[in-house]
Amino acid sequence: MNGQILQVGTLKQQLNFVPLPYRCVSFQPYEGEMDAAVITQYLLDREVYRRTDIIILHNSRQEYAVAAVQRTSSETLFCPLEKVEVLALPDDCVFIEDPATDPANRSALAQLAVKHHVSADQTAIVVGTFDHINIIHHPKPLVLRVIEVIPPEPPKLYHMIEHVLSYADLPPIMLELETIDLRDLAATVSPEAYLVPCRSGGLTDLSAPVHFLDERPAQRQNWTLLGCERSLQFHRHYYGDEPPRVEMCPRKLYKPDAKPTMLKCCLLEYDFEQQDNLTVVPWGSDLAMIEKALRQLVEKNSYV
Repeated sequence: MNGQILQVGTLKQQLNFVPLPYRCVSFQPYEGEMDAAVITQYLLDREVYRRTDIIILHNSRQEYAVAAVQRTSSETLFCPLEKVEVLALPDDCVFIEDPATDPANRSALAQLAVKHHVSADQTAIVVGTFDHINIIHHPKPLVLRVIEVIPPEPPKLYHMIEHVLSYADLPPIMLELETIDLRDLAATVSPEAYLVPCRSGGLTDLSAPVHFLDERPAQRQNWTLLGCERSLQFHRHYYGDEPPRVEMCPRKLYKPDAKPTMLKCCLLEYDFEQQDNLTVVPWGSDLAMIEKALRQLVEKNSYV
């Protein structure tokens, strides 16, 4: 909001409303009646700090109410109000203390609200890191399935998406991780040896000797390749043939449905692809590309 005057009047029905920066949220003691009309008049009779947009009232009975306020100005240190919109009364407020939740992270607030069974017609009041306070009003995050191979654990793409959501200006997104365990795929065959793409996957303890394609073994073995189409292309270049292969590409193994999904694929190198509810990013994506893909995904799903 950055000092702009909040325009109230339509926020009560808005989904996923998180005021940012959260310094605009004021937590104030109040012993009056927890009634919308009474609270409205109480606040209209008061002045507020020039950055205050949201007021959380609390009383000695541990009841809470949340109101959005429209200031007359941002120029003076304290300003009178011209409008008040009561967003939630005690029956619709859920108070949560969680020192691990960043009050500036919309997705983290939404995830916490879902964890505490806050419904889409309630308001979560969260005391998070550094004892700072924010709200998420009517939480209904976009659920994004992330399909990723393991090991390594945690999966890299999932970790990168979490990191992007910690700083990017995006609507709340809740991640659901669906893993493809390479050890389970390897167990579907009984070869003399395995050939896997690289050491970074952590696949060193399988039921047969393990060789690493990125090291380009000098001696061709009677192995089974645990890899994707790109690995097969490397093998053709190195050895001039195609070995038995167990597919490991998430794009080939996932089952399409209506759920928004993100996964990665080695065949992409410089940009991501989006088709229906599937977003595919390159195996070597950076944070900027993942943020761009997430932004396009939320626009497609009307979560802006």
